[in-house]
Amino acid sequence: MINQITFILMAYFVGSLSFGIIVSHFFKLSDPRTIGSGNPGATNVMRAGNKLAALLTLLGDMLKATLVIVVANKLAVGEIELGLISIAVLLGHIFPAYHGFKGGKGVATALGIFLGIDWALALAVLSVWLFIFVIWRYSSLAAIVAALSAPIFTLFLGFSHEILWLNISIAVLIIYRHKINIINLLNGKESGFRR
Repeated sequence: MINQITFILMAYFVGSLSFGIIVSHFFKLSDPRTIGSGNPGATNVMRAGNKLAALLTLLGDMLKATLVIVVANKLAVGEIELGLISIAVLLGHIFPAYHGFKGGKGVATALGIFLGIDWALALAVLSVWLFIFVIWRYSSLAAIVAALSAPIFTLFLGFSHEILWLNISIAVLIIYRHKINIINLLNGKESGFRR
């Protein structure tokens, strides 16, 4: 039990590493928390005008979660424990201990969790994100629809009930973090990317 609790705490602190802030500092860009939605994610780093920095932010925020899940799988933890570890790394990203508990919206980190669970699940969710973004050019809308698709793909791919509930929980967290974006989308005030 102690080891499992320790792992969950470690997952949270790994998740708290905000690559948007780290990469922006390295590239001498504006703090992403001062741009757009005010979240330190790849979208706001992209708005700062550096595509490489945005890509590195995306990969960092994604792969930190994948690494945690891969290690957990190597240690052969149960699926309930895997779910708790996954939620811990996501909560670390959303509410990071290192940055006043004000973090990103969790999209890249959630994708990293899906990748750690199964590459086909990650690819399916990423495909939905890309499809929605290419058509409507709103990263927030793409994130919301992709998050909602994750539990559906979980059912189609035949995962356990534990993984299904994990992905429902992830979808709820992602939608919660996008509540302001949802209001802006409904009111036609959401910031998108020009074609």
